[in-house]
Amino acid sequence: MPDVLREIGMIARALDSISNVEFKQYQLTKGQYLYLVRICEHPGIIQEDLGKLIMVERSTVIRAVQKLVAQGLVEKRPDATNHKIRHLFATPQAQPIYARVIAENTHSTQVALQDLTPTEQAQLGHLLQRARRNVAADWEAVQRGQTRHY
Repeated sequence: MPDVLREIGMIARALDSISNVEFKQYQLTKGQYLYLVRICEHPGIIQEDLGKLIMVERSTVIRAVQKLVAQGLVEKRPDATNHKIRHLFATPQAQPIYARVIAENTHSTQVALQDLTPTEQAQLGHLLQRARRNVAADWEAVQRGQTRHY
């Protein structure tokens, strides 16, 4: 079996390193841009759902959101019925950064797929989505305290 996770990891780390350099001017570090994009794409999302969407632990989401709020890029608004819940919204200051992140993502995708035919690109996308769904099931189980058996 080919070690596809190693290849996926190498791609992810390379693109993350590039993004950290390119988004440094916006004081976005360690993947904060990912949180900002998801909040822009899902206005009003709550932290719990944001964590599930990005597949990270609750404490990681809390820290990232706190930093984005402190930078004035995200604001929390109370829920109309449950005052413990806070909905997340991107501020107007975040919009040009969001546009830049999307442009970088588009460029990176084009670079990554440049030697693949349209059919291969579609196949790769489909296969990666299936793999993500498989991993998501394990991630959710571990988040609930279950142990994977190797």
